[in-house]
Amino acid sequence: MTEWIGETFTGDAGWSHLETLVDVGNRMAGSEGEHRAALATRDALADVGARNARLEPFDVQGWTRGSSAVHADDTTQESIALPRSPAGAATGELVDLGHGLPGDFERDLDGAVVMVASDVPGWYDRFLHRREKYYRAVEAGAAAFVFRNHVPGCLAPTGSVGTAESPVGEIPAVGVSKEVGARLARRWSGAEGRGAEVTVEVDATIDDATSQNVHAALGPDTEEAVLLTSHVDAHDIAEGAGDNGAGTAMVVEVARALAAREADLDARVHVVVYGAEEVGLCGSAHDDERRDGDAIEAVVNNDGVVRGRTLKAYTHGFEGLAAAAETVADRFDHPVETIPELNPHSDHWPYVRRGVPGYHVTSETGSDGRGWGHTRADTLDKLDKRNLREQAVLLTELVVHLASDDVRIDHREPGEIAAQLKEEGLAEGMKLTGEWPY
Repeated sequence: MTEWIGETFTGDAGWSHLETLVDVGNRMAGSEGEHRAALATRDALADVGARNARLEPFDVQGWTRGSSAVHADDTTQESIALPRSPAGAATGELVDLGHGLPGDFERDLDGAVVMVASDVPGWYDRFLHRREKYYRAVEAGAAAFVFRNHVPGCLAPTGSVGTAESPVGEIPAVGVSKEVGARLARRWSGAEGRGAEVTVEVDATIDDATSQNVHAALGPDTEEAVLLTSHVDAHDIAEGAGDNGAGTAMVVEVARALAAREADLDARVHVVVYGAEEVGLCGSAHDDERRDGDAIEAVVNNDGVVRGRTLKAYTHGFEGLAAAAETVADRFDHPVETIPELNPHSDHWPYVRRGVPGYHVTSETGSDGRGWGHTRADTLDKLDKRNLREQAVLLTELVVHLASDDVRIDHREPGEIAAQLKEEGLAEGMKLTGEWPY
C-alpha cells in the first residue's frame, strides 16, 4: 500500500505547521511564544490523527534578552547577548584566540575579554561546542566572552551558556558577526591592535519560567515504544525555521503518515516535542527522568532536517540503527548518510547517554557549523517543501521499520558510551561544561 506516499507528496500538514511556527515570533524557552507554539503543535498532532495530544509543563530558568554592546575606545560595536549570560559589564584587554582550540587558552588570560570563532579548522579532530569554549575562558580567568561568527553576512550568532546545575553563566557573553569580529581583532587585539581594553555590557532579565513538552501517541498500546521527537523552542532573534521549526513540522508530517499506517505498527509510537532544548536539553532531560529506558526501542530525534536534501543520521555507535537506516535507504533507492560518532548536542542525548538507541536526524547542507542557524537569517525562505516531503517518506518508513516485531536494536551499556566519548575526544569538554554524566 503506497497511498500514504502520495498523500505525503500532495498534503500540506507539515509545511502548514512550519508556517504557523515561524509566524509565532519569539519562541524562546519559557516564553509566551514557546507556549503558543506548543499549543499549536498539540492541536496539529491531534488534527492528523495522533491520540491523547497534551502538554506537560515543567520549570526552567527564565532568561529574557535585553540590550548588549562591545565598547572599544570611543566606538560601540554591534552584538547580541548569549542566552543565560549574566547581566553586567566587564572591562579587560581584548585577546583574540582564533578558533579557540584547547591549546589556545594556555596563556595568561586573567581579566581579559576573550574572543573566539564559532567554527573549528578542518584539520582539527573534533567539534568544539560554544559552551566548551566559554568555560575554557571562564577557567582561564577571563572577564568576558565574545563569540565571533565564522559565516559572513553581518550575522551575530546566539547560543546559550550555563550548565544544568548553574543555568546562568559566570561571565558576560555576547555574539558578534564575522565582520565585527574581524574589526575588533584588527583594531584592538594583540600587538597590531594595541591590546586595547574593551568593555562588554549585557542586560538581561533572569527569573523563573515554565516550559512544556508536547505528547501524543500512535499505534498499539504496547510497553515497548519508538520515540518520534523534535524541539519546538527557538532563539528569539529569528523565525527558527531550520532550527527547529522544520524538525517539528517533520514530526507532524510523519505522524500524519503513521496515522494512515497504524495497522503496520507493532509497537507504540510516542510523539514528544520538547521545550527548552536551546538552553540545555531541558525538555528531553525532563522526559528521560520519567521514562523507562528499557522499554524504548529507539529514539528518532529530528533536529536540522529539511535544510539540505539528503538526510544525515548520527547513529551513536548503535550498529542496529545504522543497519535500519541503510535498509530504508535501499528500499527507496534514496541516499541516507549514517555517521557512527556520538553527538551529545540535541534531544536524543539524555536517552543515548544511558545506552538507549537514538538517532540524531539532521541533513547534509555542505557547510561548516550551523550555517544560518542561531542567527537572524534562520528564516523560512531557506527551506524547500520538496525536502520536507521526501524526507518525511523516508522517516515514516524508518519509524514503521523500528516499530516492527522483527527489528530489535540492542541497547548499549552506559560504560560503553562513556568509553566512546573518551575515544572521540569529547569527554574533556563535557567535564568542563558540567555535561559529563558518568
